[in-house]
Amino acid sequence: MSSRETKADVILIGAGIMSATLGTLLKELVPEWEITVFEKLANAGEESSNEWNNAGTGHAALCELNYTVEQPDGSVDISKAIKINEQFQVSMQFWSYLVNSKLIKNPQDFIMPLPHMSMVQGDKNVTFLKKRFEALSNNPLFQGMEFSDDSAKLMEWIPLVMQDRPLNEAIAATKIDSGTDVNFGALTNMLFDHLKTKNVDINFKHSVDNMKRTSDGSWELKVRNVDSGSVERHTAKFVFIGGGGGSLHLLQKSGIPEGKNIGGFPVSGIFMVCNNPEVVAQHHAKVYGKAKVGAPPMSVPHLDTRFIDNKKSLLFGPFAGFSPKFLKTGSMLDLVTSVKPSNVLTMLAAGAKEMSLTKYLIQQVMLSKEQRMEELREFIPNAKLEDWDLVVAGQRVQVIKDTPEGKGTLQFGTEVITAADGSIAALLGASPGASTAVHVMLEVMKKCFPQQIEEWEPKIKEMIPSYGVSLMENPELLQEIHTSTAETLGLSQKELVYS
Repeated sequence: MSSRETKADVILIGAGIMSATLGTLLKELVPEWEITVFEKLANAGEESSNEWNNAGTGHAALCELNYTVEQPDGSVDISKAIKINEQFQVSMQFWSYLVNSKLIKNPQDFIMPLPHMSMVQGDKNVTFLKKRFEALSNNPLFQGMEFSDDSAKLMEWIPLVMQDRPLNEAIAATKIDSGTDVNFGALTNMLFDHLKTKNVDINFKHSVDNMKRTSDGSWELKVRNVDSGSVERHTAKFVFIGGGGGSLHLLQKSGIPEGKNIGGFPVSGIFMVCNNPEVVAQHHAKVYGKAKVGAPPMSVPHLDTRFIDNKKSLLFGPFAGFSPKFLKTGSMLDLVTSVKPSNVLTMLAAGAKEMSLTKYLIQQVMLSKEQRMEELREFIPNAKLEDWDLVVAGQRVQVIKDTPEGKGTLQFGTEVITAADGSIAALLGASPGASTAVHVMLEVMKKCFPQQIEEWEPKIKEMIPSYGVSLMENPELLQEIHTSTAETLGLSQKELVYS
């Protein structure tokens, strides 16, 4: 069988939001570089980036309670929330640059303004939310946040949640109007459409089966054409593994020492989606609650307005599910084959440590639809079974690695693993992933192109005015960026009416 061979400067594995972002950044900085993309599926953004496979929250730590931790002395640590908010501002600036430069158009097809809210029940949680609100609202990044424990006020904010609720219940919420709903699937496709016009070689239905170093330090990839079965060899000086849950196996195949002692644990999500337009019309916000004891941070319950294909939808979840697959389209053997001599002790240590998580997942998998409705009724007291359907969300592979805290520590977040010489990088992990893609890809570039990053800096600053600067410590710049990104991305107008 004849096989195709190519040489490129950069190979991107996986056509999700991460590869799309890295490819777009590099094409702006070094347009002459040759970039090749391989994607196993028939289209871009079909796995974790797909709009039905993630929550679509523009993660800016405005409503996610797991990014603000109550300390033993009763104070609330907001350092993680600050970090994530600043990272999201980087994404907003880059998207604005793309719209202003006419590289992508119609931002309303991928981003919409939507209030972000946190809601808690019970006296102890209300006290925590008030403390969190006080800590955040003193910070310029979280300006405009409101707090209320008054049921009449909450009825204005979240009528669907407050209807038929017992009046004696302690309940409180915070609300900030500068939140967003992001369709990462649409954005991914826009970026790849743009990259096509820049002569990026995008190959769908091409699976990367193996990779090895060549004598000159490049990487040679063995790539299989999914349709014909023919095997191709492709080489590049730099490889980025952005294949979502599929990244761990490829990282292991690369054989780099940095990829040892790392395991992955797959968790799938199930959302309930409302099929009754009258109910959908009564809610306009993303409302995040508090995770149950033993639940992983990605299982924080939330009731979300979503804009998908210019239609307003309402989703509740996620309920955790379990499947040994690392991708929705993956194999039932993914988990087993990811255990290697180099990470078996790490994986076993995690198994022993994470008994409460294992128990939680088993309980979640066993839930009936009626039991899921009971959880939904904590948010919508009068929710009716017939108004809601189940949708399986994407697979997330949580990273397990050895840390100073001990062997086999489960990591919640996004991890980048790079070879010491910067010739290969792999992205692992989950939320806040897509929202912070631009920040994460800039970090990859710093690690992998240390020689070039200095000469690229002026152009990076043109794309991301706050690059290298703390927005929290520069309120004037923050205000300027807020105003200009909101205007460019069409977020400044109030309530948009959707059918």
